[in-house]
Amino acid sequence: MIPDDLKYTAEHEWVRMEDGVAVVGITDHAQNALTDIVWIEFLSDEGDAVEENGSFASVESVKSVSDIYAPLAGTIVALNHDLQDAPEAMNEDAYEAWIAKIEISDAGALAGLLDAAGYAALIGE
Repeated sequence: MIPDDLKYTAEHEWVRMEDGVAVVGITDHAQNALTDIVWIEFLSDEGDAVEENGSFASVESVKSVSDIYAPLAGTIVALNHDLQDAPEAMNEDAYEAWIAKIEISDAGALAGLLDAAGYAALIGE
C-alpha cells in the first residue's frame, strides 16, 4: 500500500504537504519491517530546526531501534505526542500516524523526494 498523493524518502519516511507544512511519518513498508513498534522517542522538540536527513526521532520495535530522519530541512512545529502512549498506532495505520510536522525552509526540496512509483521501485513492489 503506497498512497499516490505522498512523497517518500529512501529511508522509508512519507511526506504529506499541508499549507506549506510537511507532515511526516514512516511508511507501511517500514512499520512492517520493524514489526511491533513499542516506543517512540523524540530527539528534537517543537521549535527546533532540523536539517534534511537529520535524525529527529527514533522508534523501537521488538526487533530493533530505528532513527527517523527529517525528509526536508525546516522547523518542527508539532510532534505527535499521542504516539508515546500508543506507538502501535504506527503499525495499525502508518499513513495516519504522523510523527512530526515540519515547516519547510525550501519548498523546492520536495522535488528531490520520491513519488509513489519511485518508492515502489525502491522497495521492489
